[in-house]
Amino acid sequence: MATMHGVDVPPDLGEGVLRLNHQLCFALYASSLAMTKVYKPLLEGLGLTYPQYLVMMALWERDHRTVGDLGDQLFLDSGTLTPLLKRMEASGLLTRERAKEDERRVLVTLSPQGRALRDRAFGVPMEIARAAQVPLEEIRDLRERLHRLREHLAASSLVDK
Repeated sequence: MATMHGVDVPPDLGEGVLRLNHQLCFALYASSLAMTKVYKPLLEGLGLTYPQYLVMMALWERDHRTVGDLGDQLFLDSGTLTPLLKRMEASGLLTRERAKEDERRVLVTLSPQGRALRDRAFGVPMEIARAAQVPLEEIRDLRERLHRLREHLAASSLVDK
């Protein structure tokens, strides 16, 4: 095995290390774009964008939570999440209110309309699985491996803490 810049590189990779299709980041990026394209028509029927769908799933799991808690689960900062929540509140899916015990915290709660949307969203994951044309066990395995990858990357010394 050859070493380039202190990193072991398999002999069959060599100069191909900088090829676009050899990059994990590009495979993830391209797959993410393809995934959101498949979600788009499914979510349009629900009146949601993909980021709004993620917020709704988090709230369907556990309602009445802080913006900070939602941001932690979704890996979004408040500067990104707050405008998203404002639009969702304007469309009647949720409410935002300052916590009585600490006015710095904002609580997010599903509206009756937002709770009712859950029933209409049940078919979305199955449509995604069907579009992926991969057995559910493979999807579960890939999801778990991606979660581990994210955890390792987040813990990397290359990430600003």
